[in-house]
Amino acid sequence: MNFYKINSYIEDLYKERETITRKEFINNTKLKDFIPVIDDDSARFLRVIIKILKPKRILEIGTSIGYSTTVMAQMVKEYGGKIVTVEYDEKAAKAAKENFIKAGIDENVELKFGDALEILPSLNEKFDLVFQDVDKKLYPLLLNDCVRLLKKGGILIADDTLFPVIDLDKKWENQIKPIDEFNKLVSSKEELESTLLPIGDGIMVAVKN
Repeated sequence: MNFYKINSYIEDLYKERETITRKEFINNTKLKDFIPVIDDDSARFLRVIIKILKPKRILEIGTSIGYSTTVMAQMVKEYGGKIVTVEYDEKAAKAAKENFIKAGIDENVELKFGDALEILPSLNEKFDLVFQDVDKKLYPLLLNDCVRLLKKGGILIADDTLFPVIDLDKKWENQIKPIDEFNKLVSSKEELESTLLPIGDGIMVAVKN
């Protein structure tokens, strides 16, 4: 199966419909040194899930410059939904705030600056959707809190979960083992019904029983 040909075909289908593409978002952001944001196909997947679920409260772990946050916030803004997003990098958090204001979704986003390993255990509210796209070494460490913070019937989505089987730049190789551990933890967790999808660099989707 030629995945490059498949991806090219899919991207061509949606090139006239994208509300805001990854490339456009990056080009319109002053900061140029940041953790990579989600691909366009992952953004479309988030839009579809949000359209189906209509989550009132979303927790995002890993804001970067705010592309995925903006994609989700534009959807939930229609019905007054809110996103709590966590970012460790101060420069990225500042750039994200600027992008939220430009996109007109700043009132729908609460940005928490700090270490997710410290912030998540301090949260007690329940979320309809948890989206994880942070340092991959944190994925298995944050899983229990992600599940705890999900409502029953809520959805957990984690990006880049095919790292163990795709060709990666050497600088990301230290993130392969924790992603493999995370995938095995999710797939074996009785509280979750899950599947791993070949979208972007892999998306793990799980529903809390």
